[in-house]
Amino acid sequence: MAQKLILDVDTGTDDAIAIMLAALHPDLELIAVTTVNGNAPVDVATDNTLRVVGIIGIDIPVYRGMAKPLLRSDFPVPRAQKPERAVHAKPLDLPPASREVQAQHAVDFLIEAVAAAPGELTLVTTAPLSNLGAALIREPRLLEGLRRLVVLGGSHAVGNVTPSAEFNMWADPEAAKLVFASSTQKTTFITLDTTHKAPLDLAFCRSLRTLSSPAGRVTAALVEQRIEAYRDRSDMANAQAAPVHDPFAVAALVLPSLLETRRVFVDVETQGELTVGRTVIDVDARSGREPNVDFASLKDPQGIGALLLEVFGTRSRIESEGRRV
Repeated sequence: MAQKLILDVDTGTDDAIAIMLAALHPDLELIAVTTVNGNAPVDVATDNTLRVVGIIGIDIPVYRGMAKPLLRSDFPVPRAQKPERAVHAKPLDLPPASREVQAQHAVDFLIEAVAAAPGELTLVTTAPLSNLGAALIREPRLLEGLRRLVVLGGSHAVGNVTPSAEFNMWADPEAAKLVFASSTQKTTFITLDTTHKAPLDLAFCRSLRTLSSPAGRVTAALVEQRIEAYRDRSDMANAQAAPVHDPFAVAALVLPSLLETRRVFVDVETQGELTVGRTVIDVDARSGREPNVDFASLKDPQGIGALLLEVFGTRSRIESEGRRV
């Protein structure tokens, strides 16, 4: 039986690939996508999400969520400082959306969906955790009702928006702190330490372009766009590859050989002058705190590219069942 999942995204380039992977993998049933303010403003993220589900021809409901962090009003997105981030902040180069966003707010939908199917749904987050944080304020035991939670973001070694912090955690650190404080034994945490070790390259893009599927062509263009953005950095002018983070969170559900995990304690800094948004990952068990996540590390560097080629190169379960719309 296919795993039922909800994706929570701020759709730019790598979120788009994650959405297509979740929608087309035969062992997954993507029942909805929720959007949130992040690398793209929530309205852009929502429009991008509708464009993505449109290009693959699948009727998946999209719910618009939080337009700002839980508490902070002083966190402008520093797109201009990071060329690889600027690629997210504009509409994707896809046909205009033909579907409408759902009227219900994403936070309301999350609470109702989990309550209606206790123990059945997996939630995958690839964006700031504002939607999930807001849902937890209203329903503190929400995570207990999930089958599984997969969080993509954070970093142990280096940040990508400040020297200390990764963007998803930095953009709403109070929400992230609340999520980890509420975390259960069903939480998998995948950081940039893992995703940076398996970049996708131009040869991969050429392979994608040989596929007959829209998902293959779109993914090739998006990965090429990410590589070009990395070339705009002075230290990566000759880049031939770029990390593509968000599909890892979906792949973790269907490809056990991709990652290995160990139980650790994770918290998020919300006060530090230099470290706000930093994920504190207690890999050496020095805090004495009870572990709250399965912390992932890379096991198979070739796995993510092989999975995308396999899924995007074959007819999906949805297509074979005649459910294209």
